[in-house]
Amino acid sequence: MIPDETIFAIASGAGRAAIAVMRMSGPLTRAALVALCGGDPPAPRLARLRRLRDQSGTELDQALVLWLPGPGSYTGEDSAELHLHGGRAVTDGAAMALVALGLRPAEPGEFTRRAFLNGRMDLVEAEAVHDLIAAETEAQRRQALRQLDGALGRIYQGWSDQLRFMLAQQEALIDFPDEDLPPDVDAALAATLATLRHEIASHLNDARRGEKLRDGLVFALTGPPNVGKSSLLNALADRDVAIVSALPGTTRDAIETRVVLGGVPVTLVDTAGLRDTDDAIEAEGVRRARARAQEADVVIELSDTGAFTAPASATRVLVANKSDLGGPAPAAAIRVSAVRGDGLDQLRDHLAGIARALTDSSGPPPLTRARHRAALVEAAARLDAAADAGLAELRGEDLRMALRALGRITGHVGVEDILDTLFRQFCIGK
Repeated sequence: MIPDETIFAIASGAGRAAIAVMRMSGPLTRAALVALCGGDPPAPRLARLRRLRDQSGTELDQALVLWLPGPGSYTGEDSAELHLHGGRAVTDGAAMALVALGLRPAEPGEFTRRAFLNGRMDLVEAEAVHDLIAAETEAQRRQALRQLDGALGRIYQGWSDQLRFMLAQQEALIDFPDEDLPPDVDAALAATLATLRHEIASHLNDARRGEKLRDGLVFALTGPPNVGKSSLLNALADRDVAIVSALPGTTRDAIETRVVLGGVPVTLVDTAGLRDTDDAIEAEGVRRARARAQEADVVIELSDTGAFTAPASATRVLVANKSDLGGPAPAAAIRVSAVRGDGLDQLRDHLAGIARALTDSSGPPPLTRARHRAALVEAAARLDAAADAGLAELRGEDLRMALRALGRITGHVGVEDILDTLFRQFCIGK
């Protein structure tokens, strides 16, 4: 049910700035503009400079005013923007004037929620708005823009359309078993079902590239004590994150820092040195280090003796540290000196290449959220059941449940339980 209240919020950043953008949306928007401007609002979608006054006639600001009548607005409702001077007194005065005119402050994500409820975007696109706001890197921005453009939604909508057509065929077979239906209806239905099962399985088999890019990767630095893990962490982060000491066991808990490698956000984790110890606290740190290494997307194993616990691979990087002191190292290891800086550029380039490979977004748009994956896994299971169903009625029910699972992704069915979880992540003016 579309709310009948009119909302407003600052859509630009918090704090003092040159310009602050105040957004409004709802049925009272035009009346509020008339009251503030002392006359008719500007022509639709044309910015005009106007003096704004409150109900007592006190001048609030000289601002650019935009009138955006629905349904062709972001929310699908009558909307407006006030481009105010960014001082706190100006924005507070405008907010109080709007409250006096019957508007209320918006809740987090309420503008985008109204856009969804009014059919201006589906749920996948609404999630992309949040991802775009939260994007830290160029790669994340590109992925969010593809999703906002509807690339991912079109894939799911296409599958939903196929399922609806299959359901129509299945219902015909159930309701008119004795009619002269074309003999190839059942065979065509089975072929379409097989194709759809293959397409969804291929989409799920993406090594979680989109989710990894959205959430960021985890690279864990492992190795024995005093091998230089903390020094390498500081060097890769270009700042002092971890304490460096010659005393073994200095790092007892995981220390994390966020960096960007190859346009991908990566959390580097410095772990406790791996060794047997009678110190209960250090032993717990070693246990946690091994756990983080198992969970990490990439393990960076350091050694200053040339001995490593496992060979190099696509997700395991061998680093022979303290190259300035000499010593042996296998050919697969990258020789560096975390203190002097030797080999760090080569190591960064290698790690950046791995990060890009793990999150490669070329080709079809990848899955970006665990919610999408769970719904698709359910849809795939229902399609498998439909293919194996012995009765036409059972196959029809499985197809319906598969369609409902797909509909939950785009928001066409069964979305009330996820709306609040999604939209409360937004900032107030979005």
